[in-house]
Amino acid sequence: MYNYLDFEKPVADLEGKILELKKLAENGEAVDVADEIARLEKRSRDALRDAYKALTPWQKVQVARHPDRPHCLDYIKGLFKDFTPLAGDRAFGEDQAIVGGFARFNGESVAVIGQEKGSDTASRLKHNFGSVRPEGYRKAVRIMELADRFRIPLITLVDTAGAFPGVEAEERGQAEAIARSTSAGLSIKVPSISVVIGEGGSGGAIAIATANRVYMLEHAIYSVISPEGAASILWRDTTRSKDAATSMKITAQDLLELKIIDAIIPEPLGGAHRGPEAVIAATGDLLSKTMKDFAVSNVDFREQRREKYLAMGRNL
Repeated sequence: MYNYLDFEKPVADLEGKILELKKLAENGEAVDVADEIARLEKRSRDALRDAYKALTPWQKVQVARHPDRPHCLDYIKGLFKDFTPLAGDRAFGEDQAIVGGFARFNGESVAVIGQEKGSDTASRLKHNFGSVRPEGYRKAVRIMELADRFRIPLITLVDTAGAFPGVEAEERGQAEAIARSTSAGLSIKVPSISVVIGEGGSGGAIAIATANRVYMLEHAIYSVISPEGAASILWRDTTRSKDAATSMKITAQDLLELKIIDAIIPEPLGGAHRGPEAVIAATGDLLSKTMKDFAVSNVDFREQRREKYLAMGRNL
């Protein structure tokens, strides 16, 4: 059984009935129900297709935040070999909201940085729900600089509601750490790829997303502030989060049209949480293609990145 979202209630009802019939059949408490199960499964697939046919921006926010979506560590496990994590910022301490290190992708050395939200209560607390503290961004800068020094391509996996807003983070220089991480991403000479796999929230996301190529999963979001935060500022009413989500153009489809991102990675019907292996494989395919393009490209990657970001908004 899945954790169902509000708009998935018709699917939840049908799949609940299917589960009941299967349990009855297993316990020998029902006559042959195979035909009824098949009929309900078809209705369930149709209901799921209808629900995801035209998701609103607010519904996409809900899908992007789904607790069962594959997270950074799932992608690292599924796509990379010989991953060697690095810890600490060499200044204050370790922040496990940022996972980073070096690995092999299709036999090639790469640097990997990602935000990990956690998949259960213990891991969510361990990784602080993906909300990064200053030392996390300084660890990211350390990895970027190492990648640049040894001419190793960089891949980042973005999934955070935003940087950690606590007083201790501000005391340790949160804004400065985010700015330096953003600057490092823009300054390195090696090629970089960023994938928004869930939430891309505010400066907490862009700190590791200033890449030559930026991709988003089909139902991911990427925004300067959360819909709730925008509604609170604009209307002083968080119940208007749906309006904010629509107005801010935070979906992958909106951002591709605005040329903020470079491509969209399709998700299985029902979202990435219904087919994690498939969406991880699709992400790997696009990463592989991009890495091959980089390998034969005779360009200045830092200058290309500079032009990419300076061009944003010119024709709006």
